[in-house]
Amino acid sequence: MLKQIHGECGIQPACVAVRDAKFPEPFQQHGLEFSSPARGVWNIVHIGMLLPQAHLVFVCPEGCLRGVVQTADEMNASGRLSTIDVRENNVLEGNIEKLMVDGVSDIIGKLPQKPPAVLIYSSCVHHFIGCDLTVVYKELRKKFPDIAFGDCYMNPIMRKTGLTPEQLMRRQLYKLLQPREFDTKSVNIIGNCNRTDESSELVCLIHESGYGLKDIVLCKTYGEYLKMAESPLNITTLPIAHAAGVALQRRLSQEHVYLPLSYSYKGIEDNLHRLSDILHVPERNYSKNIAHAEFSLHKAKKIIGDCPVAIDYTATPRPLSLARLLCEHGFAVARIYADELSGEEKGDFLWLKEHRPEIEVCAATDPRMRVAPNRTDGKVLAIGQKAAYFTGTDNFVNMVEGGGMYGFDGISRLAGLMTDAFLHEKDTRKLIQIKGLGCGCCL
Repeated sequence: MLKQIHGECGIQPACVAVRDAKFPEPFQQHGLEFSSPARGVWNIVHIGMLLPQAHLVFVCPEGCLRGVVQTADEMNASGRLSTIDVRENNVLEGNIEKLMVDGVSDIIGKLPQKPPAVLIYSSCVHHFIGCDLTVVYKELRKKFPDIAFGDCYMNPIMRKTGLTPEQLMRRQLYKLLQPREFDTKSVNIIGNCNRTDESSELVCLIHESGYGLKDIVLCKTYGEYLKMAESPLNITTLPIAHAAGVALQRRLSQEHVYLPLSYSYKGIEDNLHRLSDILHVPERNYSKNIAHAEFSLHKAKKIIGDCPVAIDYTATPRPLSLARLLCEHGFAVARIYADELSGEEKGDFLWLKEHRPEIEVCAATDPRMRVAPNRTDGKVLAIGQKAAYFTGTDNFVNMVEGGGMYGFDGISRLAGLMTDAFLHEKDTRKLIQIKGLGCGCCL
């Protein structure tokens, strides 16, 4: 981690009180970005590794390969990843298509066992020079008819337009699924890196209604992955996964329902009732689940007291919804780290603006945050790695993308994790530098 050794620099961090924040872009920042050393969010390598038995091939200049190779090595999965180095002569001589076909063919020939699927990641250089990727995949499928080839992209030039690389990767992850006869008693959850908790009302509703549940994070073999095409219904809970659901609905005619992660009791109930209607089962009464969530929150508040709480957008895609829930239950939410605010959270933003206007919204990638003092006076409870880094606390809930928690059960579990984090310090410096939280990293 970078440390400032020459005293205060005088640059003010990119923070604004909710009362003064503009929705949905509080900071209007579209240029240079700061990347904090909080690495728990999954990248395109981690996500690709979710495809069982697949081999990943990255085709890009040598300078771009360092990060992906390190990621695979940290996961103890270097045997599942190969690279093809694009050099200057390949660009000048116009033989990059041949390089890809020959390189992938050579890699497959040297593997100890032929994989059922190969994910090929092209990079921005291919798009700059107009590489004919259609020809590349056509040739590879002709040479290896028993292998499924998936087109993936490591393309940072797409970060500001269209789908982000992360959204695109989650969509491409399911592109190898082919039409199958539907099993009317099967449901998929797609686009998540974390397994949705078995104790969540969402999973319980699916199982107790007589439906089987499939999820790529549960698949052990490529064959199990292919069976996901048998489900007539795909559920997404994260905004980043929405494009995957839309694509599968269009391509495989699987119905897509978006049941967004929420910390609003009404929002949770609406989602569960909507799923009940789709599954053709009676709507359930969740009063006991709500009571348990209330009990858990009040129990946590008694222990945590008035300790300031900081939340960041990597811990949950709904940081404003979570902040509102905690404020409604007496927690002292002090900061929310988010560069942009989701349109789904406008109601929560307006509520915070009226009831807790003093809460600070702070950027996470604004260059000014590089020199922001990553410390606070007194104890702080952080939810998320970036919040832990920027506040300098060792009391934090280590989670990304909601941590697999959903519904009233998820709120109860999160309250317990907050209590544990308040009572027991973690080694923040060590933990947040490990890439891909929960991916099986060997560090």
